[in-house]
Amino acid sequence: MIYRQFQEERLSGLGLGMMRLPVVGGDDGVVDEAAAAEMIDYAYQNGINYFDTAWGYHNGNSELVAGKYLSGYPRESYFLASKFPGYDLANMDKVEEIFEKQLKKCRTPYFDFYLFHNVYEGNIDAYLDPKYGILEYLLKQKENGRIRHLGFSAHGSVEVIRRFLDAYGAHMEFCQLQLNYMDWHFQNAQEKAALLDEAGIPVWVMEPLRGGKLAKASEGLTAVMKSMRPEESVPGWAFRFLQSVPGVTLVLSGMSTMEQLKANITTYETDAPLSRAELDALVKHVDEEVRSAGLPCTACHYCTGHCPQGLPIPELIALYNEHKAAGGGFIAPMAVGSMPEEKRPANCVGCRSCEQVCPQQIKISEMMSEFSAMIGM
Repeated sequence: MIYRQFQEERLSGLGLGMMRLPVVGGDDGVVDEAAAAEMIDYAYQNGINYFDTAWGYHNGNSELVAGKYLSGYPRESYFLASKFPGYDLANMDKVEEIFEKQLKKCRTPYFDFYLFHNVYEGNIDAYLDPKYGILEYLLKQKENGRIRHLGFSAHGSVEVIRRFLDAYGAHMEFCQLQLNYMDWHFQNAQEKAALLDEAGIPVWVMEPLRGGKLAKASEGLTAVMKSMRPEESVPGWAFRFLQSVPGVTLVLSGMSTMEQLKANITTYETDAPLSRAELDALVKHVDEEVRSAGLPCTACHYCTGHCPQGLPIPELIALYNEHKAAGGGFIAPMAVGSMPEEKRPANCVGCRSCEQVCPQQIKISEMMSEFSAMIGM
């Protein structure tokens, strides 16, 4: 197992994300505890020492499983991370209540790592609102030794992350970021990683395989990979990419099967970052695939001046493209949900005024209708 130094800690390069544990009958709220226990033990015995859970994972049961099975090992022999669930605004005034429950669920007197969960457009104002006292409370827990390291995870834009750093950056020790070769340009992950690197904040990676999407590749991309590294697996390329990104300390993978766990541990027996030529070829091919799969919007904004509803059309097209390329997921619904209701795709009246001035001849009204149906907004 590769290990990375973080302050005084020696962290395994690969961490076990406990958001996608094996479940019973396809029900995300019912963890297959026997299978999960076996995976946790295999991970622990084979060098993984970082385990990441959260309040909402598996309908609240991930923390219970973490506590039940990790408590069988010496507490100082592993690192445990959880998060304050500010993705739900109803939790903002419950930081003390939730934190105390999390410690009990996880059967631990402290968290090694604790995060503001999912900083994005829809909760940044609340997270920064001093009336909730969230930062104040968490810093107090750190002072009391119940949190050893404080950080945040983010799915928001570069601007949102910058705003969070401007306010709380002096207290943040790490950031958990969605980072992979598909999102390098698509989700502006490169710019986000550079911002954090500039701030001296190390990156913990989430979604290295984009929810499993990057465990497979198109025929064309597979050919590119095999031409440069014939022995490397397709998932291995995703991890080698991350080994190439400055500032990346830890990569979390939400593994659901023993097969996935064993394969990823094997990959992390070696540190083999991509060369510049390999990196450029990979990103170039993926960017071309992403562009060809989506609507060819150039964000010229000709359309916005002709929309009687004042919809942010280029932004909505970008989110539509994201949702299509990802095969669903929560990113686009989360972003649209943070918009004022009158700016969402359901408010398109189908007048086609935007289409008359679109240089790319995009059928915008049809996209709005499809997008609204897909995300229910």
